[in-house]
Amino acid sequence: MSVSLPGSLVSTDWLAAHLDQPDLVILDGSFKLPGVTPIAAEDFATRHIPNARFFDIDKIADHETSLPHMLPSPEAFEHYAADLGISNDSVVVVYDTPGLMSAGRVWWTLRTFGHDKVAVLDGGLRKWLAQGRPVTETVATFPKGVFQARFHAEAVRSKTQVLDNIESRAEQVIDARSAARFTAAEKEARPGLRSGHIPGSINLPFNALTNPETGELLDASSIAKAFEQAGLDLSKPVTASCGSGVTAAALAFGLHLAGKDDVAIYDGAWTEWGQPGDTPVVTGEEK
Repeated sequence: MSVSLPGSLVSTDWLAAHLDQPDLVILDGSFKLPGVTPIAAEDFATRHIPNARFFDIDKIADHETSLPHMLPSPEAFEHYAADLGISNDSVVVVYDTPGLMSAGRVWWTLRTFGHDKVAVLDGGLRKWLAQGRPVTETVATFPKGVFQARFHAEAVRSKTQVLDNIESRAEQVIDARSAARFTAAEKEARPGLRSGHIPGSINLPFNALTNPETGELLDASSIAKAFEQAGLDLSKPVTASCGSGVTAAALAFGLHLAGKDDVAIYDGAWTEWGQPGDTPVVTGEEK
């Protein structure tokens, strides 16, 4: 019998009960900032949820640009997905180590290429380990998948589109970075970048959506309230940004749980916008 997801967020209980389902693909989408060691792939080699495959955000990307982990072409993603054993009929569960840092990026990437049968593991590896559930260093083998991408261009925003939006204000822009990075009280970790934020944008750090003790997602009403308190109008379209397009997807996932799907991601994010040049930058609390 094939497995079906109970929703876009699955519990550790649910995953534990379905670990051996042949049509279930478990992806470890953990990611760390440049320079942080051990790297996520090394963590995966040491321990991961049984049957998981490693979704390498830096590898499954467009390598023709200097910007980090930009979306690959649909054709390239088809190859990556197939190599991970993902087919169009696969049911996918994604997790990361802290709970919701990079799993949202993998969730969003799959959906952007037309795969909707994907959920995030609530609490991630952190909760899985806290409950004493099994992990392994054995990398499972699996047959190659057959994946045909259907690219949803409306899920992605370019620098030009974000620039145009400063004038039109057709979409709200929300930034997932820390408040200190948003206001420029703290400098960017990537060398050469200016500090501050996109004019007109508002700030909600991505970790405001999870319980700091467990890594679990807040309930949908609490998530909606967090966005509203940040100044977001849930009736209007949204573009999410961050440092390099990873944690912006955590906000997109949170908005999805709150019932809002007219959300796009500025894929170049601050790594592109903050480069020396003519993109306007605001510091402090000013919008």
